[in-house]
Amino acid sequence: MRPMRIPPDHPLLLRIVDDLAANGWSQQNIFLTDALTLELAAECRKRSERGELAPAAVGRGLTQEVREGIRGDRIQWLEAGEVTACDRYLELMDSLRQALNRGLFLGLEDFESHFALYPPGAFYLKHIDRFRDDDRRMISTVLYLNPAWLPEHGGQLRMSLRDEVEHDVQPIGGCLVVFLSGEMPHEVLPSTRERLSLTGWFRRRGDDPF
Repeated sequence: MRPMRIPPDHPLLLRIVDDLAANGWSQQNIFLTDALTLELAAECRKRSERGELAPAAVGRGLTQEVREGIRGDRIQWLEAGEVTACDRYLELMDSLRQALNRGLFLGLEDFESHFALYPPGAFYLKHIDRFRDDDRRMISTVLYLNPAWLPEHGGQLRMSLRDEVEHDVQPIGGCLVVFLSGEMPHEVLPSTRERLSLTGWFRRRGDDPF
């Protein structure tokens, strides 16, 4: 299977860079091929059936805890070298990392990502993606893995934009949303069917007291 790495000056990546510079977010409805989207969705479901997805927690470190009244998704972090489809996705996101560094001078050093499965009725209350005591997360990404998704299924990503404007993203397979981690409040609305995604963060180097 051919690699997914593309040059940092690819028009698709440049559109994302321009959107972030102008608005702080970008939505690309056709970012991934149908074939790779279906492969990633199948891998997520396979891991779920094997019991590998764990209830997601809120907070970090010693304060981390599972609170289903805040978020109800189940997750598993990706590791490179495990599955070809996941490696192709990670290669593509590294191309985006390079484009962001070229265009916005963000000093992004790595990318972390996990599968997220929301059972019917699950949600995630409004939040931002940057921890109070850790500012390494700079850019958030959400790649949806849901074929044949209809608006009546729910599960939209509701983003709170500037000037009190709200924007809903339908979680349709192949769609990618990218936004500034520390500046974009957002929430996941309940859905009537299982909702799959790959959520990730581009990170810069943090301050290390040691």
